[in-house]
Amino acid sequence: MQLILMGAPGAGKGTQAAFLVKKFGIPQIATGDMFRVAVKSGTQLGKQAKACMDAGKLVPDEVTIGIVRERLGKDDCKDGFILDGFPRTVEQADALNKILADLGKTLTAVLNINVPAEDLIGRSVGRRVCRNCGATYHVEFNAPKVEGVCDECGGELYQRADDTVETMTNRLNVYVESTRPLIEYYKKAGVYYEVDGRQHIEKVTEDLINVLTSVKG
Repeated sequence: MQLILMGAPGAGKGTQAAFLVKKFGIPQIATGDMFRVAVKSGTQLGKQAKACMDAGKLVPDEVTIGIVRERLGKDDCKDGFILDGFPRTVEQADALNKILADLGKTLTAVLNINVPAEDLIGRSVGRRVCRNCGATYHVEFNAPKVEGVCDECGGELYQRADDTVETMTNRLNVYVESTRPLIEYYKKAGVYYEVDGRQHIEKVTEDLINVLTSVKG
C-alpha cells in the first residue's frame, strides 16, 4: 500500500499518520526525516543536501528525488509506505511515478485531510507540543490528561513560536497555492480521496481506513 498523506498545517496529518502506521504496519516517511537520515549516513546525496541546508538554500529537486528513491527502496518499504511532505510539485509527482515504476509499485491512494482555513488557524493557536518526545495536543480538541504535561512521556508541553494567527495565515496561503495543482493532478489520475478533517479524531481515522479498505478491496 503506497500512500501520500496531504493536509494543511494543523489539519491533523501527523496524528492520523501515526494511526495509519499502527493499523497497516507501514512506515511514515517525512521529507525532513529523510534528509536528516541521509545527512547522518553521509551518503553522497546526503552530503549534497547538507551543503544546501548549511548555506540556507532549498535542496534541489534532483537531490530530493534521489533521496526519496533511496528511502523507498529500503526493506521496511517493501509492503508500502506513507509519504508525508513529498511530492510538493507536479514535477516531483512525475518523478515519484517513475520511482514507483522502477520499484514495480503503483500509487494506491492520495489522502487529503481537508479542513477550512478558519478552523485551521484556531487549531494552530491552541496546539501544544511536547519538548521531549514531540507528541502534539490541543487545548480544546485533544487536551492532555494533565494540563501542560505530555501523556506519553511526562514531558513539558509548549506553544510553538510560529503558532500565531499571522504566521498560520501566511502558511495556509502558501499551502493552498502549492497544493492546488497536485490535487488536480491526482484527481485526474483517479487516486485522490478527501476526508472531512473537522470531525472528531477517531471519525477522521475511521473515514481514512474506510477509504483504504475500499481501494484495497
